[in-house]
Amino acid sequence: MRDPVATDFQTWASACAVRVEAALERWLPASGVAPARLHEAMRYAVLGGGKRVRPLLVHAAGGLTGAAPEALDRAACAVELIHAYSLVHDDMPCMDDDVLRRGKPTVHVVYGEALAMLVGDALQALAFEILAGTIDSLEGAVAARMVADLARAAGSLGMAGGQAIDLASVGLPLSRTELESMHRLKTGALLAASVRLGARCGDPRAFETVQPELERFAQTIGLAFQVVDDVLDVESDSVTLGKTAGKDSQHNKPTYVSLMGLAQARALALNLHEQAHRCLAPLGPSALRLAGLTDRIVHRSS
Repeated sequence: MRDPVATDFQTWASACAVRVEAALERWLPASGVAPARLHEAMRYAVLGGGKRVRPLLVHAAGGLTGAAPEALDRAACAVELIHAYSLVHDDMPCMDDDVLRRGKPTVHVVYGEALAMLVGDALQALAFEILAGTIDSLEGAVAARMVADLARAAGSLGMAGGQAIDLASVGLPLSRTELESMHRLKTGALLAASVRLGARCGDPRAFETVQPELERFAQTIGLAFQVVDDVLDVESDSVTLGKTAGKDSQHNKPTYVSLMGLAQARALALNLHEQAHRCLAPLGPSALRLAGLTDRIVHRSS
């Protein structure tokens, strides 16, 4: 017998992903607009691939505060463009040197390293341009706070800083505390920002009410996402992942699997899954979509 709650979540998630894809298609410059090669490469990097986890988190969190879909579209596209830009840069030879992303050749393989660098730069700029447009539907102070939230999550105290620590940690034995700190920045910061931005798009008073639980949830699910990533890098294959499997061990990077072993890393992911659900429990039925995303993140195969 089919679970009606799970079915409802799948229907919502599919419709939301289609909505986000259409918004990204709309806001990305057309490939025929000069400079055409750059715009073609930007669209190649973003459209038609990816799990869209961050945009889904934006829309699910917005449901807790009665956010308007139009404002959520802007926040969702902004975080996805930041994520896409980070993947373009991470895949380059000077960073992780990968040739496969989302099941197709990486941007620098198709378009060259110089243009790939510009693609990432342009996607980052476009993200903030789109997010700044929330000032048309939200109070100016709220829109400014959202821009600041995303900037911090993407910068040296967030994603970029985590990547810098990652690069500096190759071949080094990190403690669990050090590894967790790195991933709270590298992966967790943007996932947490997705939840925060979505909730900020709605009623400010409702945001204040749900913020404590949402912050705890966001930190927990961000860590869970990375632990599962580390497990899949060992257990899965490149076709399933859509990116090169086993590259962490090949590059001698510290991971939860290298630190704890595969079985304990799997157990940690399940423990974080339970913690995330406990964080959402006080929010009641309005958090069911975030709960569904929690299940999808932890139980995913790619």
